Amino acid sequence: MSAITIAPPMDLAPRVHSLDPAAFTVPTARDEEWRFSPVDRLKQFFDADPAAGFVTATGNGVNVVPMSEVASSWIPIDLASAIARANVKKAGVLEIPAQAQWAEPVIVDLTTIEHNSYQHLEIVAGQFSVATVVIRQTLTGNVSGSIVINVGDGAHLRVITVVEGEFSTALALQMPVIVGRDATFIGALATLGGGAVRIQSSVQYTAPGGRAELFGVFLSDAGQHVEHRIFVHHDQPHCVSEVIFKGALLNPGARSAWIGDVLVRKDAIGTETHQSNRNLLLSEGSRADSVPNLELETGDIVRAGHASATGRFDDEQLFYLQSRGLTLDEARQLVVRGFFADVLGRIGNDTWRDSLLVTISDRLGISPVEDTDE
Repeated sequence: MSAITIAPPMDLAPRVHSLDPAAFTVPTARDEEWRFSPVDRLKQFFDADPAAGFVTATGNGVNVVPMSEVASSWIPIDLASAIARANVKKAGVLEIPAQAQWAEPVIVDLTTIEHNSYQHLEIVAGQFSVATVVIRQTLTGNVSGSIVINVGDGAHLRVITVVEGEFSTALALQMPVIVGRDATFIGALATLGGGAVRIQSSVQYTAPGGRAELFGVFLSDAGQHVEHRIFVHHDQPHCVSEVIFKGALLNPGARSAWIGDVLVRKDAIGTETHQSNRNLLLSEGSRADSVPNLELETGDIVRAGHASATGRFDDEQLFYLQSRGLTLDEARQLVVRGFFADVLGRIGNDTWRDSLLVTISDRLGISPVEDTDE
């Protein structure tokens, strides 16, 4: 089977797209796209496992069908995703009919059955539909696979993905998004569990006027590696992308990596794009790598920029809060909640915003903050 090769941002290396695992080489820590990854903890995904199971997808409107019946437009981009695609036997498919107006979120649960499992979930939003989908990925074993999202022309799709699970597990997940003409996609990703996690998100526009907003929060504790890689490919005019990720590293030995690539092609006039990553180090001995990349092939754009910062608590903020009568521990708790609340407030769903704040607070050992009347 033939492979497709395209140039990635910054011309780092050829980017191969193929359904054939043989088209890819085995990754090593010397490869640019894997140099931040814990290759030793993900290497089980570089060989096909004939005994692997599949991740079950359950939820209202989700159909589980043989993978051979899924007409997916997405093509794998590395060895792990190609092996998963070639070996996954069943897939979950959620189709949102054209012009449907779903008032309530649809919850999709992804559950691991075996120690090693392959996964494929396909979400298709029909033209001019409006819907919110919540994906709950619970890791009890190692998972390699994809969540493919297609947003039809004029559709408005919001997808909230929550990754939780045991620290002994590994996850290699592809999350490609295809955005149609004048369509809007809002993706919120909360990575709170898993031991070695590598999530690759991408955005591709098929026509002018598309808008994609990717928001993420993540926690990394001792023994965890949490990695997010984002690739936004602007090759259509008058499209918008906004990427904001924030993470907190809790204890010594916590690791995270965030790599954001935005490529604006010469025909993508009128582009608006911005990406940022903020990392909060809560202890000595934790490490966060952050690499934003932006490549412009045209100057005829509305806006383009990127930002990255990694640091510890702001002493002035802590001093101010303590001067108002809070203890140091209470002050630190409020700063962390505020750090994440900024991103979670963009989700657009108060119920899931509050739920994620509670989950994050529990992980941080923070007591819920109650509203008080002055």
